[in-house]
Amino acid sequence: MVMRTYDGSTDDVGHGTHRTRYASYRRPDARIALDIARALGDARTVLNVGAGTGSYESAAHTITAVEPSLAMRAQRPARLVTAIDAVAEDLPFADGQFDAAMTLFSVHQWSDVDAGLREMRRVTRGPVAVLTCDPARVRDFWLYEYAPDVLETEARRYPPLHHLTAALGGNTTIEPVPIPLDCTDGFNEAYYGRPELLLNPAARQACSAWSFIDDRARQDFDASLRRALGSGAWDEAFGHLRGRPTYNGSLVLLRATP
Repeated sequence: MVMRTYDGSTDDVGHGTHRTRYASYRRPDARIALDIARALGDARTVLNVGAGTGSYESAAHTITAVEPSLAMRAQRPARLVTAIDAVAEDLPFADGQFDAAMTLFSVHQWSDVDAGLREMRRVTRGPVAVLTCDPARVRDFWLYEYAPDVLETEARRYPPLHHLTAALGGNTTIEPVPIPLDCTDGFNEAYYGRPELLLNPAARQACSAWSFIDDRARQDFDASLRRALGSGAWDEAFGHLRGRPTYNGSLVLLRATP
């Protein structure tokens, strides 16, 4: 039996508490969407596991969405299909039911990653696409200098890539996903060249790792980054990122075929 938190989620942070404005800051980026579309190929029926608010669900596909969090299901736009209340580890579908499947920014929140990916593979005839972060590269981001506990949390939560490929089986490719400077999907690295935006508590709240540190740590981050921006220290060390059109950070896309 898969255990759930109070709002129906299987993850390690309550969506109902921490993500009430999630959709405002985690809007799908069209360039990342193209990478995902390429990974799905010519699939017609697509399963989206850990679907959340439906980011990157395309009208070009017939989508079936699975999302265990009541709070996240409630935030899905009316134009999207209603998400099924289920978990990755126990998908209520027949073997090979879907042409393709995807899970985006979700595997690090599952209670059993191996079981969830095996289930996705079981119900999918074609490619399984996994958008995630490489924990080996998470700490390379400038944010580590100002909020190390946040990125330590991220690095611990994301499963190692070799773990994911082993669970998926078959043939798996791993491609870095370039993050555009004006990325509309507000995960931490999306602000690589726009540090001021991370001073907004609502922007931070849309990235769940921030919920694992206390108020004092968040206040310390805010003060240290403001000080570095005001003194010019941030720009001296990282200012070259302000004009970089894309950034290759920890974001990767796995594509597994049987």
